[in-house]
Amino acid sequence: WCPFERIDPPQTHMPNPTDLFTKPRIILHSRQSLNYTVYHVDWIPKSARFVSLGCTPRQKGALQIYSLEETNIKLQTSVELPSALRSGTFDHCREETGIRELACVDFSGDIHVMDIEKISGSQIKHSFHVAKAHDGMINCIDGAGRSYGAPELVTGGRDGCVRVWDTRQHNKPVASLEPEGNQRDDCWAVAFGNSYNDSERVVAAGFDGGDIKLFDLRMNQIRWEHNVRNGVCSLEFDRKDIEMNKLMATTLEGRFTVFDMRTYNAEKGYASVTTQISKDTLWQGKHLPQNRDLCAVTGGHGKVSLYQYKYPAQRAVGEPPEGVAGQVELVQSQSLSTQPIYSLSWHRDKEGLAVMGSLDQSVYVALVTKLDKL
Repeated sequence: WCPFERIDPPQTHMPNPTDLFTKPRIILHSRQSLNYTVYHVDWIPKSARFVSLGCTPRQKGALQIYSLEETNIKLQTSVELPSALRSGTFDHCREETGIRELACVDFSGDIHVMDIEKISGSQIKHSFHVAKAHDGMINCIDGAGRSYGAPELVTGGRDGCVRVWDTRQHNKPVASLEPEGNQRDDCWAVAFGNSYNDSERVVAAGFDGGDIKLFDLRMNQIRWEHNVRNGVCSLEFDRKDIEMNKLMATTLEGRFTVFDMRTYNAEKGYASVTTQISKDTLWQGKHLPQNRDLCAVTGGHGKVSLYQYKYPAQRAVGEPPEGVAGQVELVQSQSLSTQPIYSLSWHRDKEGLAVMGSLDQSVYVALVTKLDKL
C-alpha cells in the first residue's frame, strides 16, 4: 500500500434513458478483417487514411495502408517486410512540412523510417534505418518534434534498454538508458513529453516489473522513478508540446493511473489517482487530441472506455508544495470485439474519430458523439 496514491474502485455504468440524448456514445462505423495479427494502427496525418502494422502467419512484417471512404475501409497499399512489425509513429514529423514519414520497429530489433507517400508496390525506400538498434525485439516507439526541437524517436526493447535517436544522425543513439546489474526488465512503453521549447524534453519509460522512469534529456539524468505494482502496457502524456501536465499509465490487472506532473514533491513524488476497471489487461490509453482531459482506454475484454479527468480545486497544497490528484469519471464504454483491442489512434483533425486494432485480426473505425457536451 502506498500512502501517496489514491485508488478508486471499479465504476459501474448504469444505463439511463436520458444518456442517449445527453452523453457521448461510441458507435462502430466500419470493420475490416485482416489475414494477419495487427499490433499497431495509426492515422496518417492530414488524411482519411491509416496504417496497420503487424505479423503475418509466416512471421513477416505486414504494413498496409487503408483509406476511409464513406462507410467502407479500402486497402490502398500492402507491403511485406522481413520481420514482424511491432509499433509505429508519425510524431517526429514537423507539422508544417507536410512530410508523412512512418517510423516503425520490428521483432528483429530494427528501426525503419519511410515516407508513406513513396511506398510503391513492394519497394520501400528508407529515409532512416538502424539495424539491430536493440538486442532482440523492440516493443515500443514514440516520436517528438512536431512542434519544437529535433526530430527524435525513442525506443524500448526486450533487452531493457531505452534509446533516443535523432533521425538526422544514423546508427548511433543520442541518449541511452541502460539497465543496471543483471536484472533486465522488458521495456513495454515509452513516451515523450515536456517538449515545450527547442531544448526541454523528457522520456517516460514503463517496464514489465511495474517501474516507471522519467528521464530528462536536457540534464541527461533520471528525474523520477515510481512503481505501479503491475507491468506497464502503455504511457502517454496528455500533450507532448506543453510543460508536463498529466501522465497516464495503463497496466496489467485492469488498472490505469493518472499522475499530476505539475507539482513534484521531493519526499512524495507526483500525486496520482488509480482506477480499477477489471481484471483484464489494459493495453492502451490515448488522450483525445482536441480535449486533453478525455482519454480512451482499451482492454483485454474487447471494450473501449472513455474517461474524463476532473481537476481538484487546488492542484498543490502545503510548503514545500505537494500535488493533489483529481478524479477520473467514466463517461461511456462499449464492447466492440470479443478479443483484446491492442491499439487505438485518435484522428487529430476529426474530433471523435478513432481507429482500433484488435487481436481478432480486425481493424475497427468508431465515432464518439457529443464530445462537445463535456
